[in-house]
Amino acid sequence: MTTSTPLPSPANASDRDPWRSHPARIVRIADEIPGVRTYDVAFEEPAVRDAFRFAPGQFNMLHLPGIGEAAISISSDRRSPATLSHTVRAVGNVTTAMSRLVEGESILVRGPFGTPWPLDGVADAAGGVPGVVEPRASEIVFVAGGLGLASQRSAILELAHDRGRFRRVVVLHGAKTPGGLLYAREYDAWRAAGIEVELVVNDPGSSDPGGSRGWQGSIGTILTLLERLPLDAARATILCCGPDAMMAAVGKLAVARGVAAARVFLSLERNMACAVGHCGLCQFGPEFVCKDGPVFPYERIARYLAVPRL
Repeated sequence: MTTSTPLPSPANASDRDPWRSHPARIVRIADEIPGVRTYDVAFEEPAVRDAFRFAPGQFNMLHLPGIGEAAISISSDRRSPATLSHTVRAVGNVTTAMSRLVEGESILVRGPFGTPWPLDGVADAAGGVPGVVEPRASEIVFVAGGLGLASQRSAILELAHDRGRFRRVVVLHGAKTPGGLLYAREYDAWRAAGIEVELVVNDPGSSDPGGSRGWQGSIGTILTLLERLPLDAARATILCCGPDAMMAAVGKLAVARGVAAARVFLSLERNMACAVGHCGLCQFGPEFVCKDGPVFPYERIARYLAVPRL
């Protein structure tokens, strides 16, 4: 399905105060998988709500006064700008406190921050990079481990609306168990839009709290899916998010299959306090994930991914 609805341009960091948070009310909370919820929030100030822009792959800093801030990917559909979605796992002080909030309560939001998935960049590069093909002939392959799919959901929804933008769009998603597969209720709609969705789990055992009896899908790791995926390497772009070890392995496998390292992109996750490269908490080699990333070309960070605990 395609649409001619124009999209708002992403925010320009120079047009806003990156330190200023704005109140946003929680209008909906959806349980996704055990320990993970999606929070739909709406800015309480109409002018802020109308002016806010983001690009798929960027993140916001969600702030609970007296507790702290957490960097969370924006998982919204850009064509529904009235609310912003953030899919959150309760693992730290801020996210655990968020898990106790209910609809109608407010949080503070500042952002957006970071580099987006290169949906436009892949298309724009066609005229200037040797070997890069026109976008409508290209393949986009999303590779997501666990909660990594949250950072890709906005991009997937965008391409579902504008399916003719690329010749082929594929989502490869893996989790430990079937109950850990994120956004399962949306897969049918993605497929109906012409997106290929392939799933894999490490363990299909019936002890899964999400319910896994009768699993008929693939068993293995995300590499299992990528290894057997028919791929036109000269036309493919890989967009990957998940644990560092998984992303490093995906990068190596993609290059081994003939995909140019410059067309493999990874989205890193690090602890962040400022989101503007001042605190240094998210430094990764010479890069700052909050402002130089979170989305990086594999060729730019491959050597740092090889350093344990960097």
